[in-house]
Amino acid sequence: MVKFVSPMERKRQKAKLVLEDKSFFEGFLFGHPRSAAGEVVFQTGMVGYPEAMSDPSYFGQILTFTFPLIGNYGVPSQEKSAEGFFLHFESGRIQPKGIIVQDYSFAYNHWQAVQSLEQWMLQNKVPGMYGIDTRALTKKLREKGTMLGKIIVGAQKINAYDPNATDVLGEVTCKDPTEYGTGGPRVLLIDCGAKEGIVRSLRSRGAAVVRVPYDADISKYQYDGILISNGPGDPKKAAKTIAQIKKALLQTKPVFGICLGSQLLGLAAGGDTEKLKYGHRSQNQPCKNLQTGKCYITSQNHGFAVTEKSLPKDWQVWFQNINDHTVEGVKHKTKPFFSVQFHPEANPGPLDANFLFDDFLNLCKKAK
Repeated sequence: MVKFVSPMERKRQKAKLVLEDKSFFEGFLFGHPRSAAGEVVFQTGMVGYPEAMSDPSYFGQILTFTFPLIGNYGVPSQEKSAEGFFLHFESGRIQPKGIIVQDYSFAYNHWQAVQSLEQWMLQNKVPGMYGIDTRALTKKLREKGTMLGKIIVGAQKINAYDPNATDVLGEVTCKDPTEYGTGGPRVLLIDCGAKEGIVRSLRSRGAAVVRVPYDADISKYQYDGILISNGPGDPKKAAKTIAQIKKALLQTKPVFGICLGSQLLGLAAGGDTEKLKYGHRSQNQPCKNLQTGKCYITSQNHGFAVTEKSLPKDWQVWFQNINDHTVEGVKHKTKPFFSVQFHPEANPGPLDANFLFDDFLNLCKKAK
């Protein structure tokens, strides 16, 4: 199905991206006609904008796509599995506060597409800008670091917003516990903004998943292993979740952290985290397993990482980013506690690391 609405057939409304250093980029509005504020970040993936835009780890951010053409294959349906999780998206809504692209495609064509990207953004009341030199914007963010910014539409005023200033996990977590499936190892998924791909990965391997809010008391649940999900914001603000992870570390059942979950596990173990200059947001980050020497190409979306020197003596760096040598995974030396900074569930991205779900569930089976 091909749908086309010529930009000449609509009134092009101007918009402006203003960064905290007072620099600005002018372009045109698409999506919802409202101003928005957040942390301006860039993502270098060539495909996967529906998955990226529905990833809760982008909550509170203004997402810049470096790939120049966005929107050309539309947006798929909001179809769910019989158990209730999304099949094509990573959550039920657009998570970034706004979108920045160089060239928005008013025509789209894909066998799964049911609507345009702009229609989806209108439904979610999320603004976007096109006609911006995203290469120049990305170079600025790489040189000066991630900055706060605002998409300004007309005379609408909006206050600055920093998603790292407070605990934002309450904005993206599930509201009530939800169970998916029975039988198999029982995994307690601490939802800090979990991607649906994590649930799909666990269920496809026969695990029973109990998804609980980020501040749930884990002592009230029966489980064979804990998975701490991805999510947005500064990990040091997530004191409630860290307190629950510390409880888990007093036991011997497997604990697996993904993305933010890796940072939270590091903090709960007694380590520290640091904010990266501009983060890792792409589908081609090379990571090396320091124990085996093998390298994997991974999908990533994070702005913080565990600091190597802060790890207690009974913990070790497991994976390392080959580009900048930051910590991409940590592991306890004797107990089944481990984490990775990248996304083994991908969505979007390569599936090189999805074997980690198998390793985790094998440990959970032994704990039954």
